[in-house]
Amino acid sequence: MLAKLSKRRCVITAAVGLALLVGALPTTAADRDRSELSRFYEQKVTWSGCRGMDAATDLQCGKVTVPLDYAKPSSGTLDLALARYRSYGKPRGSVLLNFGGPGAAGVGELAADGDGFMGLAKGYDVVSFDPRGVGRSSPVSCGDGTDEALAATEDGDDPRALLRQLRRVAAACAEHSGPVLPHIGTVNASRDMDIMRAALGDRKLNYLGFSYGTRLGAVYAAQFPEKVGRLVLDGVDTLTEPLTEQSRVGAEGQQTALDDFVDWCTEDIACPFGQDSRKAREQVVRLVDSLDEDPVPTDWGDTFSGQDLVGAIGQALYSRELWPLLERAVAQLVEDGDTRGIEAFASGGTALPHRAEPDRPKTTGAKTEGARTEGAETDDPGTHAGLADEDEVPLDNLPAALMAINCADDPDRPTADAIARDLGRLRTEYEEASPVFGRYRLTEVLTCYGRPKGTDYIREEVRDVDTPKMLLVGTRGDPATPYRWTVETAKRLGDSAVVLDNKGDGHTGYTSSRCVQRKVDAFLLYGSLPPSGSSCGPEEDDR
Repeated sequence: MLAKLSKRRCVITAAVGLALLVGALPTTAADRDRSELSRFYEQKVTWSGCRGMDAATDLQCGKVTVPLDYAKPSSGTLDLALARYRSYGKPRGSVLLNFGGPGAAGVGELAADGDGFMGLAKGYDVVSFDPRGVGRSSPVSCGDGTDEALAATEDGDDPRALLRQLRRVAAACAEHSGPVLPHIGTVNASRDMDIMRAALGDRKLNYLGFSYGTRLGAVYAAQFPEKVGRLVLDGVDTLTEPLTEQSRVGAEGQQTALDDFVDWCTEDIACPFGQDSRKAREQVVRLVDSLDEDPVPTDWGDTFSGQDLVGAIGQALYSRELWPLLERAVAQLVEDGDTRGIEAFASGGTALPHRAEPDRPKTTGAKTEGARTEGAETDDPGTHAGLADEDEVPLDNLPAALMAINCADDPDRPTADAIARDLGRLRTEYEEASPVFGRYRLTEVLTCYGRPKGTDYIREEVRDVDTPKMLLVGTRGDPATPYRWTVETAKRLGDSAVVLDNKGDGHTGYTSSRCVQRKVDAFLLYGSLPPSGSSCGPEEDDR
């Protein structure tokens, strides 16, 4: 899947993951012996100012401690990073936000885009978090493995060479990610959210999830139906389609969004691709190919390739508000060889990321600390992974986490025989879906090769949930999560699902449509649900 919503920061997504080992996961929350988990549920979050971040002074940061392995709660623990804005009205608890990805770091997203959610602070503390493996919460990394996988898919016609390279990629991810990698994925992230709910002092979980965050919310509803408060899923992900289909659909959607961007850009005399939209589309493909053949150096001592450009463009296309920034960034790249503007998108945002010094070794997972969150102390000998510092988050954490989580969530694995047999056909299908994004998205699928089977819990068990009504928002022109996924997921979830049809464009609706925002806020704050099947027009008219 693909990721996120926000006005300024968008996460490339639609993608796929790479989990080397997927630990055995129980099929329902009720299967766990609560006595083993009670110490985690009894903790309380201690809040303080957010250090080392460019954030508003009223943003507070904290952490919550969770088991590394829910099947063996005494084997080790992780700290997960939290951030919140306090309610300025009569508080009724918290609303938890997930910005998508998978791989979006919620603490940084809330720091950057918190103003867009202050309407919810009338009644709630507005809280977000870095899921396990993401941001400061034991960040995963593949080193240079992702770039190597892209190079392997380009190189040719020998599937055996590709398979050898994919195995090396898997080993690189294991080497750089640390002990969290076998326990990454949405089923465990959902369990983490229930511990957060308790640590925040909430009897029920109130939740707003975007893109991948809708998958996380649906899994929570299936695992903890009795703890569901008011849930909103915006930009609804599929729960059933295999990664091969998700990525192909994602490539098609991104190509449509790119064509729209090019049409818009060529109306501007400053467009780096000229004023002829047909020729401009061809120029985009040539630019990607030329950068793959001859990557340009960056200020950080590495290089920027055509596939780096594809990833950056993919992120920028999820919001029309980012198009002027994308136009300028590409112009800087084409005219001056300046990668700084486009690298901001490649790293998952529109502001330049914090970079480690060029001679600093890449982080290989979160540091181990002795301190634990209040209330979660334990005498067990297991390891404890504390929060990573901002400058310890690997530069490739976003794509590495996206790959790891999506693979962990999907039970399908391409076999060696299937890859050898189907590689040519898949390349053709993906290239037809998008001459720009096809190769990138196919690589996301292939990087699952050789990994143990992911969980089948999402595909088999997340259905017919017995929860209070939840609101699902689907956007007709969404390039990442097509509207049909909203309809299909609503049917799958059953009578609890209420659908709001947003007849606009862009990935998700909350920050692009005042109509959607009003209806979502009314539900979260006051429990006022629109009738199922009601809509918001493209000009934000209520219908």
